[in-house]
Amino acid sequence: MRDILREGKGGSHTLRVQKGLKYGFLLFLVTEIKLFVSLFWAFFHSSLAPAIELGCQWPPKGLNAINTWSLPLFGTCLLLSSGFILTLGHHAVILGQKNKALFGISLSILLGALFAYAQYKEYCFAEYSISDSVFGSVFYLTTGLHGLHVIAGVLFLTFACIYLFFDGFTSEHHLGLEFAIFYYHLVDIVWLFVFVLFYWWGGL
Repeated sequence: MRDILREGKGGSHTLRVQKGLKYGFLLFLVTEIKLFVSLFWAFFHSSLAPAIELGCQWPPKGLNAINTWSLPLFGTCLLLSSGFILTLGHHAVILGQKNKALFGISLSILLGALFAYAQYKEYCFAEYSISDSVFGSVFYLTTGLHGLHVIAGVLFLTFACIYLFFDGFTSEHHLGLEFAIFYYHLVDIVWLFVFVLFYWWGGL
């Protein structure tokens, strides 16, 4: 990341180089999507035809799923709001409105951090652990991995915001910021699937 920023500041990022970097980063995002698809597959494999060891029902007998319309819904609102405000910040960068961009990105970072905290509190109130059958294992592995991605996205945006503050990005050249935004939007989209499948449909 440091080398890419240095090269960009030195004028080495021609349009062709930028295009190649974007393709490389998009391929990285594809691998992230495949990782989450494998976890969704594990969830469907267990939930669509629950084994007799699970009591032939989902969630397994004796496990109470987290209420979808409490902390999970609140966290979803935080994360989606964060992504929307980030888009506004991105447009401000393109228009050369540095102060608006800094405000939008900083607010997105704050909302993303609040989402991570809300997820932590959700774990504190959960009535099951990662060792409680495949339900707990798949739930905590998927939501925990997503939580780590949110934290990584928040850090990514924080470094990009600091770099923007020190005039490291311009309206024409802000590849590092775009990568952070692409990554964060992927996290947003994945969470929509997690919320619908694991909390709403999986908790019925």
